[in-house]
Amino acid sequence: MFKTLFITLFFIFSATLISSAQANEANNSLVVGAQQYAKYLPQLKNKRVGLVVNQTSTVGQTHLVDALLTKNINITKIFAPEHGFRGDHDAGAHVKNAVDSKTGISLISIYGKNKKPSRTALADVDVIIFDIQDVGVRFYTYISSMHYMMEAAAEQGIEFLVLDRPNPNIAYVDGPILEPEFKSFVGMHPIPVLHGMTVGELANMIKGEGWINKAPDLKLTVIPVDHYTRKSIYSLPVKPSPNLPNDQAIALYPSLCFFEATPISIGRGTDFAFQVIGYSPVALGDFSFTPRAIKGAALNPKFKNKTVQGLDLRQTNITGLNLTYLINAYTELSKNNISFFERADFMDKLAGTNKLRLAIEAGQSEAQVKQSWQAGLVQFKAQRAPYLLYK
Repeated sequence: MFKTLFITLFFIFSATLISSAQANEANNSLVVGAQQYAKYLPQLKNKRVGLVVNQTSTVGQTHLVDALLTKNINITKIFAPEHGFRGDHDAGAHVKNAVDSKTGISLISIYGKNKKPSRTALADVDVIIFDIQDVGVRFYTYISSMHYMMEAAAEQGIEFLVLDRPNPNIAYVDGPILEPEFKSFVGMHPIPVLHGMTVGELANMIKGEGWINKAPDLKLTVIPVDHYTRKSIYSLPVKPSPNLPNDQAIALYPSLCFFEATPISIGRGTDFAFQVIGYSPVALGDFSFTPRAIKGAALNPKFKNKTVQGLDLRQTNITGLNLTYLINAYTELSKNNISFFERADFMDKLAGTNKLRLAIEAGQSEAQVKQSWQAGLVQFKAQRAPYLLYK
């Protein structure tokens, strides 16, 4: 028995080393859009530039803001999305207008009530650069911010430049297509939960499909990632938001985010957010953890300072969209007469439809649920094909 366990652990460890080595090799060979100065600096010459950036907007170890300033680019505005310019705001936390203490550049919030900047805010901007690391999931709100900024640019006659970055979930296209009546800031486009596109490709699609006002008028330029393919393995060098601390959390995020509409904890308030599942008093597994307040990540997490029991998924190999944990948790709580979808409206916004919730409540299996959206995925793949930049 011990020999078998040792062999199993050896292969898991070996596979991890191989995967890490492949990711490191891919990271070293890829050249993100922001690094390719020769392709976009001429477009910025003598222009007033606005940046949609956050902590992931780096060129090597240097933030894009600092890199462009050293090249004498006239940056007049920085637009801050969810989690803020520095990426230190909790999910849903209010982002305020301010002035960047390091550079003295005005910061304009595009999260909260003012998702689309006003004409006044854009009066001193000739070109907008979007350079933010995304994770390829429809309800991750950076692409919603990109939507509003593209629309503002189209309406104001401002050029829009996307410096593309890899999508760590690019290999997966899965989930229901968003239905118009469920459109919200956590889902603005008729695309699946996992759309398998980079932000540059999605920007092309948003313009091409006319999903923004005055789409034909938008002057859009995308600087693709060099040496990137849809099979490239990419490990994010900077965590994209406070509660996605590593590659495992990013891989689990599409599957676990649905728990946000339930009473279940997915580890906010721990050092392993989006890598665990827990509840009390019903135990969902043998793993125990106690959420706590963490400044900039989770000030009031579910079960704050209370111990819950559930599952530790940090070493689990889950990719794409997995509904097993959601269905199993629904079953366990229902057996104990506990309401599961306590925020049904939010669940439907995350899913982009009420059909997923209703299917789970009706007792359908994961296979049955996934089969229901296959025709939509086939149509979506055909629709997005003209906008893809990578093979």
